[in-house]
Amino acid sequence: MRKDVRILLVGEPKVGKTSLIMSLVSEEFPSVVPYRAEEITIPADVTPERVPTHIVDYSEAEQTDEQLFQEITKANVICIVYSVNNKTSIEKVTSHWIPLITENTDKDSRVPLILVGNKSDLVEHSSMDTILPIMNRHSEIETCVECSAKNLKNISELFYYAQKAVLHPTGPLYCPERKDMKPLCVKALTRIFKVSDLDNDGILNDHELNFFQRTCFNAPLESQALEDVKNVVRKNMSDGVCDNGLTLKGFLFLHTLFIQRGRHETTWTVLRRFGYDDDLELNQDYLFPPLKLPADSTTELNHNAYLFLQSVFDKHDKDRDCALSPEETRDLFDVFPYMPWGPDVFNTVCTNDQGWITYQGYLSQWTLTTYLDVQRCLEYLGYLGYSIIAEQESQASGITVTRAKKIDLQKKQTQRSVFRCNVFGDVGSGKSGFLQAFLGRNLMRQKAISEEHRSYYAISTTYVYGQEKYLLLHEVLPDFDYLSDGDLACDIVGLVYDVGNPFSFEYCAKVFKQYFMDSKIPCMMIAAKSDQPEIKQMYGCSPLEFCRKHKMPPPQSFTCNTAAAPSRDIFTKLTTVAMYPHARLRCMCTCNRCTFCLCQNFLNSELLQTVRAKLYAVVLRRHVSQADLKSSTFWLRASVGASVCAVLGFAMYRVLLRSR
Repeated sequence: MRKDVRILLVGEPKVGKTSLIMSLVSEEFPSVVPYRAEEITIPADVTPERVPTHIVDYSEAEQTDEQLFQEITKANVICIVYSVNNKTSIEKVTSHWIPLITENTDKDSRVPLILVGNKSDLVEHSSMDTILPIMNRHSEIETCVECSAKNLKNISELFYYAQKAVLHPTGPLYCPERKDMKPLCVKALTRIFKVSDLDNDGILNDHELNFFQRTCFNAPLESQALEDVKNVVRKNMSDGVCDNGLTLKGFLFLHTLFIQRGRHETTWTVLRRFGYDDDLELNQDYLFPPLKLPADSTTELNHNAYLFLQSVFDKHDKDRDCALSPEETRDLFDVFPYMPWGPDVFNTVCTNDQGWITYQGYLSQWTLTTYLDVQRCLEYLGYLGYSIIAEQESQASGITVTRAKKIDLQKKQTQRSVFRCNVFGDVGSGKSGFLQAFLGRNLMRQKAISEEHRSYYAISTTYVYGQEKYLLLHEVLPDFDYLSDGDLACDIVGLVYDVGNPFSFEYCAKVFKQYFMDSKIPCMMIAAKSDQPEIKQMYGCSPLEFCRKHKMPPPQSFTCNTAAAPSRDIFTKLTTVAMYPHARLRCMCTCNRCTFCLCQNFLNSELLQTVRAKLYAVVLRRHVSQADLKSSTFWLRASVGASVCAVLGFAMYRVLLRSR
């Protein structure tokens, strides 16, 4: 809604422009009328629309043409005043005033006009027969009001209609020549209908109509009122009501009827509630609500947003196969002004055997968009009507801004659900295959991917200690000298080398030493194409020795050249290390959840290493000689130490199980 309304009164001398303004303010006809009234501001609490209104008078005797042109430019609505008993003043409306206003206003944003017939108290006939043809020829004329400044007839109505012409203009909605709504209005109302059709059956049932009524007008419709509305549609349209619900045609007919009967404020209330501005475009404030994003924080969808997106998926998955066919995908995005997902999406998330995006892939893509470009996510949620259907203040309420990563490192725990792994590797090392394997595609399926539809991202879910987390893989192009901040910002680094290429590991070693050796970002070496014979790497040390030297986990073998879907074990390890970068896990099992994994991680933990060192210091306080080995005292100490270690180990194992 506008913050204020500026009304300009123009017309021939002596038609009563100033008298109209003074009669409105004083509520009586002035005995002395000046050449021109000063600008008057009516407070918001006095006007019906609760908007401050400025009324500006024009006097040919006191103002120049240049001043008039400036006022025309500033005005939101212009009232052309004529005298009903003066034919010359009526003729001047079309011969002078309308052309003058047209020349001094922008063609793309015409100012609405109100024709005002003053001095109706002096004649017994109406001027409407003369004025109606003028209104039909000029679409910018909103309405015509006959009034009398002397008798105070229709004075307040005049300024109400002027205010209404600005706040609820007819021009963008309706074409008088065709007696039908304009295409942009039909397009906007069609989107509103589809957003309000919660079950996507093409009909607004009583529950959906009541939700719509409550959303737009803060009050539900009584059962009888609902039936009356549907009966009106039935009488005028054969296909306006179906299965006792309102169809799209019936919905559009109702709004056409509102506009034709002068109740276009009803249609505007609906349009503005769903985010439209005066030009019937979605408002930027609606699409992009403010969202504070501190440095070193990331953005994720919260529980309410996921529930909403799940309902949208269910609404369009008509065949209930937990995947979106091309037709269902087009139907889902029909409320968008453009198709938001390109062909690369099918190589970014999980799909079924037909290549359709699955339910998991659908949520993963939304998670990816939120993480990489939260403003785009807010825009998309706006198109889907999140704030309206979820009954939230804005789309921003569906976004969680995580705390800074440095705080997570300090507290040694995180509440994040999405973890980013940047994948580095030389040309041909197997990075792309690694990403596609995460989506369950073996080498044979990857060969069907065209280069133009290739994606440098892959996202799906993994489970870490029973918790579902999203792992986002990003393939970084092997341009060693030009790595951006985005290439370096991540939760874990995957360094991929080809075991069959003797020069492949060198690139990984250089990247690690230059960018990550002194950082707190954990790194993992990935020995790709492990189904092939391993060739000695032409580097100063072997990959295993390199990892030991820099306190990294040993290289993880990986291949996507499998008959079935590639193993996901390595992706679970990546997510686990990203979640717990301080733990320095060395687990070589495949699940990180079994008893072996828990014990293995415990045995390699810093706590146990410290306890073991102290026990050694107590039990073996001096150098052990051959004589000591034959001494019963030595073996007694060793037995005591072993017993203590066993008791401590069992106690820690119970603690770990209880925490899970």
